[in-house]
Amino acid sequence: MSYTIFLILIIIVAVLLVLIIMVQNPKGGGLSSSFGGGGGSQSLGGGVQSTTNFLDKSTWTLSIVLLGLILLSNISVPKNSTVQSDTSIQNTIDNRDIQDIDLEDTTPAITPLDTVN
Repeated sequence: MSYTIFLILIIIVAVLLVLIIMVQNPKGGGLSSSFGGGGGSQSLGGGVQSTTNFLDKSTWTLSIVLLGLILLSNISVPKNSTVQSDTSIQNTIDNRDIQDIDLEDTTPAITPLDTVN
């Protein structure tokens, strides 16, 4: 039950983190500034400083929360289901019949030298 709650929280935090990252302006400019696309935004002052600080802090906060949720969900993974599947596989391997193969029956009747004219 708690594992499902952790999974839902991880998905919500991941979606919020993606949305906040998509809203942010790139600081380095990337490829768009090298081709002249970033010139107009630099002359306007680069946006409001308080919005940038909020987005930066929320990005770091959500990434730390996501990491914590992932680590906590690892602790709450149900262990019983994996033990049953491992033992059923081991039982299948143990109960398997090993057949003896007679190697004399597998030799070909015609050798490659006999087929050459």
